[in-house]
Amino acid sequence: MAKAGIICTLNARTAILAAANPVHSKYDAKLSVVDNIRLPPTLLSRFDLIYLILDKQSEAHDRRLANHIVSLFSRPEGEVAAPEGDHEQRTTLIATKDHGVTKAFLANYISYARKNVHPTIPEHLVKILVNEYKNMRSMGNSRKTITATPRQLDSMIRIAEALAKMKLRTEVTEGDLEESIRLIKVAMQQSATDPNTGEIDMGMINTGTSASSTERVTVICDFIKRVNNDHKDKIRSNGLKYHNLYDYMMAKANEGKLGNNNEKVSEVEFRQALMILEEDGFISQVGHTSAPTIRFMDV
Repeated sequence: MAKAGIICTLNARTAILAAANPVHSKYDAKLSVVDNIRLPPTLLSRFDLIYLILDKQSEAHDRRLANHIVSLFSRPEGEVAAPEGDHEQRTTLIATKDHGVTKAFLANYISYARKNVHPTIPEHLVKILVNEYKNMRSMGNSRKTITATPRQLDSMIRIAEALAKMKLRTEVTEGDLEESIRLIKVAMQQSATDPNTGEIDMGMINTGTSASSTERVTVICDFIKRVNNDHKDKIRSNGLKYHNLYDYMMAKANEGKLGNNNEKVSEVEFRQALMILEEDGFISQVGHTSAPTIRFMDV
């Protein structure tokens, strides 16, 4: 919490509904959700469901949204104005008032469900949960790609129990479980798909880096080591300028000579490779952080 100059961290167990805008005000489909939102993976991975709400042109959707917005500021002919102090607004998207559901009733309903309803999962649904988790784990085409973690299994259980609690049931039904699985899969397809490979990779959400990106960083590290071996006499004394090495790497990548992985690499991955090599004691970076001189160490 950060309010009135007071910054503190409080322990809490509660449901959180959050919304975030892309860092550049427009979602870039070529980047992952992590790169678009730039929330720490330690925080982003705690959400059970992550959905993208993109502003795509659609006549039906545009008309429905426009009708909803206009309805907030208009009143149908013959309808009595709300009494002073009543701030409920009419909307055709959530017509709760038309069905006798008031804010007070909804608040009491939720409070009762939270205090008195604690659904359990019957034994015959446990096998379905286990099999579905196994299927999620095997969705990837490579063993290096993580398509599901135990956190997704926990999410399926929590959502299934929440669906049962909404209907004041004491047991989770197969329908609740199927809907929970559907919600998880749709969320994974939207938020955890690697834009470079088109495959689901939960590593992007959990660590901020996809399996394909990690592989490319390894390839860049090997390439820099080869540059040192091939041009040791020329670069050992004065080192290499950052941009010279980067431009040389990109030229080799365009020629398909970077390594076994000839996918397009980014400058972010190049910097990650330099960081790894520096931590391993293979290079040192001196000078300005944005464009340092890279010196190769005697190892």
